[in-house]
Amino acid sequence: MDDLSPALDLPDHLLILLQDQPEGCSEYALIQQLKRRHSTHIPNLPLTDKLVLFRTHFLVFNALYLLRDRLWAEASGHLQISPLHIQLLPYTSASAGLSEQDALREYYLDLSNLKDTDEDDVERLLASFWTRMQGSDEKRAALELFELDRSTQPLTLDVIKRRYRQLVGLHHPDRGGSTQRLQSINLAMEILQRYYR
Repeated sequence: MDDLSPALDLPDHLLILLQDQPEGCSEYALIQQLKRRHSTHIPNLPLTDKLVLFRTHFLVFNALYLLRDRLWAEASGHLQISPLHIQLLPYTSASAGLSEQDALREYYLDLSNLKDTDEDDVERLLASFWTRMQGSDEKRAALELFELDRSTQPLTLDVIKRRYRQLVGLHHPDRGGSTQRLQSINLAMEILQRYYR
Protein backbone atom coordinates (compact mmCIF):
# COMPACT_ATOMS: atom_id res chain seq x y z
CA MET A 1 0.00 0.00 0.00
CA ASP A 2 1.12 3.56 -0.66
CA ASP A 3 2.18 5.86 2.12
CA LEU A 4 -0.38 8.45 3.13
CA SER A 5 0.68 12.00 2.28
CA PRO A 6 2.07 13.74 5.37
CA ALA A 7 0.54 16.97 4.04
CA LEU A 8 -2.94 15.59 4.79
CA ASP A 9 -4.31 15.62 8.31
CA LEU A 10 -5.58 12.53 10.12
CA PRO A 11 -9.28 13.12 9.30
CA ASP A 12 -8.32 13.26 5.59
CA HIS A 13 -6.36 10.00 5.90
CA LEU A 14 -9.33 8.33 7.58
CA LEU A 15 -11.68 9.60 4.85
CA ILE A 16 -9.45 8.02 2.17
CA LEU A 17 -9.39 4.69 4.03
CA LEU A 18 -13.15 4.70 4.64
CA GLN A 19 -13.93 5.59 1.02
CA ASP A 20 -11.99 2.45 0.03
CA GLN A 21 -14.18 0.35 2.35
CA PRO A 22 -17.84 1.18 1.75
CA GLU A 23 -18.88 -1.72 4.00
CA GLY A 24 -17.06 -0.08 6.93
CA CYS A 25 -14.48 -1.55 9.28
CA SER A 26 -13.44 -1.67 12.93
CA GLU A 27 -11.29 0.85 14.75
CA TYR A 28 -8.58 -1.81 15.06
CA ALA A 29 -8.59 -2.36 11.28
CA LEU A 30 -8.32 1.41 10.67
CA ILE A 31 -5.37 1.69 13.06
CA GLN A 32 -3.60 -1.22 11.37
CA GLN A 33 -4.14 0.38 7.94
CA LEU A 34 -2.75 3.70 9.20
CA LYS A 35 0.32 1.88 10.53
CA ARG A 36 0.81 -0.05 7.28
CA ARG A 37 0.57 3.19 5.33
CA HIS A 38 3.08 4.86 7.67
CA SER A 39 0.80 7.58 9.00
CA THR A 40 2.78 10.02 11.12
CA HIS A 41 -0.38 11.10 13.00
CA ILE A 42 -0.54 8.14 15.39
CA PRO A 43 2.19 6.60 17.58
CA ASN A 44 4.25 4.06 15.66
CA LEU A 45 4.53 1.82 18.73
CA PRO A 46 3.04 -1.56 19.68
CA LEU A 47 -0.47 -1.34 21.12
CA THR A 48 0.48 -3.59 24.02
CA ASP A 49 1.30 -0.59 26.26
CA LYS A 50 -1.94 0.71 27.83
CA LEU A 51 -1.03 4.38 27.48
CA VAL A 52 0.01 3.97 23.81
CA LEU A 53 -3.26 2.13 23.17
CA PHE A 54 -5.27 4.91 24.88
CA ARG A 55 -3.47 7.69 22.99
CA THR A 56 -3.81 5.94 19.64
CA HIS A 57 -7.51 5.29 20.27
CA PHE A 58 -8.04 8.90 21.37
CA LEU A 59 -6.30 10.39 18.31
CA VAL A 60 -8.31 8.20 15.93
CA PHE A 61 -11.62 9.01 17.61
CA ASN A 62 -10.80 12.72 17.76
CA ALA A 63 -10.14 12.64 14.01
CA LEU A 64 -13.31 10.63 13.33
CA TYR A 65 -15.50 13.14 15.18
CA LEU A 66 -13.78 16.05 13.41
CA LEU A 67 -14.41 14.29 10.09
CA ARG A 68 -18.04 13.56 10.97
CA ASP A 69 -18.62 17.24 11.83
CA ARG A 70 -16.97 18.35 8.59
CA LEU A 71 -18.95 15.92 6.41
CA TRP A 72 -22.17 17.03 8.08
CA ALA A 73 -21.35 20.74 7.62
CA GLU A 74 -20.60 20.11 3.95
CA ALA A 75 -23.71 17.89 3.59
CA SER A 76 -21.43 15.37 1.87
CA GLY A 77 -21.75 12.31 4.08
CA HIS A 78 -22.48 10.82 7.48
CA LEU A 79 -19.98 8.93 9.59
CA GLN A 80 -21.21 6.12 11.81
CA ILE A 81 -18.72 5.79 14.70
CA SER A 82 -18.14 2.95 17.16
CA PRO A 83 -14.96 0.97 17.89
CA LEU A 84 -16.41 -2.13 16.28
CA HIS A 85 -17.84 -0.51 13.18
CA ILE A 86 -16.93 2.76 11.47
CA GLN A 87 -18.68 3.42 8.19
CA LEU A 88 -18.98 6.30 5.78
CA LEU A 89 -22.61 6.64 4.70
CA PRO A 90 -24.38 8.94 2.24
CA TYR A 91 -25.59 12.22 3.69
CA THR A 92 -29.25 12.48 4.62
CA SER A 93 -30.55 15.40 6.64
CA ALA A 94 -32.28 13.01 9.04
CA SER A 95 -29.04 11.14 9.79
CA ALA A 96 -27.18 14.24 10.91
CA GLY A 97 -28.79 14.54 14.33
CA LEU A 98 -25.77 16.44 15.64
CA SER A 99 -27.92 18.88 17.59
CA GLU A 100 -28.33 16.26 20.34
CA GLN A 101 -25.75 16.33 23.09
CA ASP A 102 -23.17 13.65 22.41
CA ALA A 103 -20.97 13.06 25.47
CA LEU A 104 -18.50 10.87 23.55
CA ARG A 105 -18.06 13.53 20.88
CA GLU A 106 -17.44 16.17 23.53
CA TYR A 107 -14.91 13.95 25.29
CA TYR A 108 -12.89 13.14 22.15
CA LEU A 109 -12.92 16.70 20.81
CA ASP A 110 -11.49 18.03 24.09
CA LEU A 111 -7.74 17.57 23.60
CA SER A 112 -7.08 18.16 27.30
CA ASN A 113 -8.48 14.64 27.83
CA LEU A 114 -5.57 13.36 25.74
CA LYS A 115 -2.94 15.64 27.24
CA ASP A 116 -4.01 15.17 30.86
CA THR A 117 -4.48 11.38 30.83
CA ASP A 118 -1.50 9.44 32.11
CA GLU A 119 -0.88 5.76 32.75
CA ASP A 120 -2.40 6.00 36.24
CA ASP A 121 -5.58 7.47 34.75
CA VAL A 122 -5.81 4.62 32.25
CA GLU A 123 -5.40 2.16 35.14
CA ARG A 124 -8.17 3.97 37.06
CA LEU A 125 -10.48 3.75 34.04
CA LEU A 126 -9.92 0.00 33.93
CA ALA A 127 -10.31 -0.31 37.72
CA SER A 128 -13.57 1.66 37.56
CA PHE A 129 -14.85 -0.83 35.01
CA TRP A 130 -13.94 -3.76 37.27
CA THR A 131 -15.56 -2.09 40.29
CA ARG A 132 -18.81 -1.64 38.42
CA MET A 133 -18.58 -5.23 37.18
CA GLN A 134 -18.41 -6.48 40.76
CA GLY A 135 -21.16 -4.20 42.06
CA SER A 136 -24.85 -3.89 41.33
CA ASP A 137 -24.13 -2.23 37.98
CA GLU A 138 -22.53 -5.36 36.51
CA LYS A 139 -25.10 -5.77 33.73
CA ARG A 140 -24.86 -2.11 32.68
CA ALA A 141 -21.05 -2.17 32.82
CA ALA A 142 -20.97 -5.32 30.69
CA LEU A 143 -23.33 -3.79 28.12
CA GLU A 144 -21.18 -0.63 28.05
CA LEU A 145 -18.04 -2.66 27.46
CA PHE A 146 -19.78 -4.45 24.58
CA GLU A 147 -21.14 -1.05 23.39
CA LEU A 148 -24.64 -2.42 23.48
CA ASP A 149 -25.92 -0.08 26.23
CA ARG A 150 -27.48 2.27 23.65
CA SER A 151 -28.42 -0.35 21.11
CA THR A 152 -31.68 0.30 19.28
CA GLN A 153 -32.00 -3.33 18.21
CA PRO A 154 -33.53 -5.86 20.62
CA LEU A 155 -30.81 -7.51 22.69
CA THR A 156 -30.71 -11.26 22.40
CA LEU A 157 -28.08 -13.77 23.39
CA ASP A 158 -27.23 -14.21 19.67
CA VAL A 159 -26.57 -10.45 19.27
CA ILE A 160 -24.41 -10.47 22.41
CA LYS A 161 -22.46 -13.56 21.29
CA ARG A 162 -21.82 -11.99 17.88
CA ARG A 163 -20.45 -8.84 19.58
CA TYR A 164 -18.39 -11.00 21.96
CA ARG A 165 -16.73 -12.79 19.02
CA GLN A 166 -15.96 -9.43 17.37
CA LEU A 167 -14.40 -8.08 20.57
CA VAL A 168 -12.33 -11.20 21.16
CA GLY A 169 -11.06 -10.99 17.58
CA LEU A 170 -10.11 -7.34 18.06
CA HIS A 171 -8.52 -7.56 21.49
CA HIS A 172 -6.86 -10.97 21.53
CA PRO A 173 -3.22 -10.69 22.66
CA ASP A 174 -2.11 -12.57 19.53
CA ARG A 175 -3.47 -9.63 17.51
CA GLY A 176 -1.90 -6.89 19.60
CA GLY A 177 -4.60 -6.71 22.28
CA SER A 178 -4.08 -6.97 26.01
CA THR A 179 -4.70 -9.93 28.28
CA GLN A 180 -6.45 -7.65 30.79
CA ARG A 181 -8.87 -6.35 28.14
CA LEU A 182 -9.60 -9.91 27.01
CA GLN A 183 -10.29 -10.91 30.63
CA SER A 184 -12.72 -7.99 30.92
CA ILE A 185 -14.50 -9.12 27.75
CA ASN A 186 -14.75 -12.71 29.01
CA LEU A 187 -16.12 -11.57 32.38
CA ALA A 188 -18.66 -9.31 30.66
CA MET A 189 -19.82 -12.27 28.55
CA GLU A 190 -20.25 -14.45 31.64
CA ILE A 191 -22.37 -11.73 33.26
CA LEU A 192 -24.52 -11.11 30.19
CA GLN A 193 -25.18 -14.82 29.72
CA ARG A 194 -26.84 -14.80 33.15
CA TYR A 195 -29.22 -12.01 32.08
CA TYR A 196 -29.92 -13.09 28.48
CA ARG A 197 -30.74 -16.78 28.23
